[in-house]
Amino acid sequence: MSNIDQFESIFKASIKEKFVYDSPEFKNILIVTDLSKDEVDSFSSKIQNFLNFLDADAKNVNYKIITDGMFGSTEELLKIVSENNPDLICSYRNLHSQAWKFPHSLGEYLDVLLQKSCAPVLLVPHPKAGYAYEHAFDSMDNVMAITDHLSKDHRLVNCAAKFTKNDGTLHLAHIEDQVYFDRIIDAISKIPDIETDQAENLIKQKLLSDASDYISSCEKVLLEQGNVSVCSIVKFGHHLRHYRDQIEKEKINLLVLNTKDNDQMAMHGLAYPLAIELRQISLLML
Repeated sequence: MSNIDQFESIFKASIKEKFVYDSPEFKNILIVTDLSKDEVDSFSSKIQNFLNFLDADAKNVNYKIITDGMFGSTEELLKIVSENNPDLICSYRNLHSQAWKFPHSLGEYLDVLLQKSCAPVLLVPHPKAGYAYEHAFDSMDNVMAITDHLSKDHRLVNCAAKFTKNDGTLHLAHIEDQVYFDRIIDAISKIPDIETDQAENLIKQKLLSDASDYISSCEKVLLEQGNVSVCSIVKFGHHLRHYRDQIEKEKINLLVLNTKDNDQMAMHGLAYPLAIELRQISLLML
């Protein structure tokens, strides 16, 4: 390695991404249902109790409820969302469909809404399904934010912190894909000029340290704000299995994840399988 390359590597390694605090406001909340009038009151009351931490003075939070019959297509639903310009949309998978009985999809309404709406969508367990965890609608004691590239994702962390009650715990999770990493190391092992064991150890250490350093900066800033305590989860593993195990172990009330991908029209790669698999708790999809 030349002196210039060595200096550049040292310089880049010294630059650490710092968390930028910017707490979002959720004042206008749209509850979208396909329930009958008799069922709507119970569901909307449950949602409002679930979100009562957003403002100490409930008068500052405005809820509007969309019921069965107010829309009959994705176009009509998107028009309602556009007209109301909500800060947050609350609904459940398989809206206007009986497919909630099967663990295979979110349904066409949610697929479109998640990609076309600028507002975050709070996806709660279906009110008729009966598969929610007992702690699914408890107060936000344990919130988890996940991504495959946690550093620089200030919006994700800020939204997750906003949804964590003041004496609760925000779990920041970054799990590197072990299978993908093993493929890279296998390729490196076939290049004679690179010492495989050294490369594996150094790359693994760097990938984990970048995420850990960012979480440390999140913890420092959030403690200064007096909001929440932070639990760091940084490791290699299998995304779905490890996230599911961690959610069950910590009795997570809410999972926060990115949904949109600037490089494609389809949902962000990690978001869809997690949304399909994790039906028992609420998801905040950004």
